[in-house]
Amino acid sequence: MDKNVTHLVKLSVGTESIEGLEDWQYSYAQRFADGFPRHITRMFPKRSAEILAGGSIYWVIKGQIQCRQRILRLDRVEAEDGTPHCAIVLDPKIVRTTSAPKRPFQGWRYLSDEDAPKDLPKNRQSEDQLPPELAGALAEIGVL
Repeated sequence: MDKNVTHLVKLSVGTESIEGLEDWQYSYAQRFADGFPRHITRMFPKRSAEILAGGSIYWVIKGQIQCRQRILRLDRVEAEDGTPHCAIVLDPKIVRTTSAPKRPFQGWRYLSDEDAPKDLPKNRQSEDQLPPELAGALAEIGVL
């Protein structure tokens, strides 16, 4: 892993599963000419160069980091009232990761490359998810 890469971690509020995140993002992405999903946030990341050096957004679903998406770019956009915002433009491909427990928080947080959960091997990407409580318990003891 590259030490100059920084990731973001974000709660996927209201999402019950990775499939739910995929469905929501697919329908939301249709609003944009490029067809890429994005997350709009009020703040522009100060560490944008490190994020754009290969960073991803890691999604917390039901108290567990469960997947990630590569960040393609950070666009400056304006809300309807003219306030500046950041559109975090994402690769549509969602990559499942090992589960990692994460307590609730507001907004997004930086995540170092060293602390980022590892991707599941390709042969495990299509497996059914474990219930979040079980995945969390297994992750805590180092099984996942």
